[in-house]
Amino acid sequence: MKDYSDLSEFSDKKLRTLRNNINNRLESFGRGGEKNLPPSHMLHGMDDGDCRELLTRVLSEMKNRAKQF
Repeated sequence: MKDYSDLSEFSDKKLRTLRNNINNRLESFGRGGEKNLPPSHMLHGMDDGDCRELLTRVLSEMKNRAKQF
């Protein structure tokens, strides 16, 4: 699993990509058709709960950045 302890170091583009990947992964969990991800995938080793927690943190970071402008 990748290190997502400090999302402030991620670029805006990387955060959007991560958000989209998490949303897609959560959708696949909901359908019951989730695949095993390769070790190189950014969400490898994360279950449904991990993805939801990370999505909350990603959205919070994106919201904080939007307030700065």
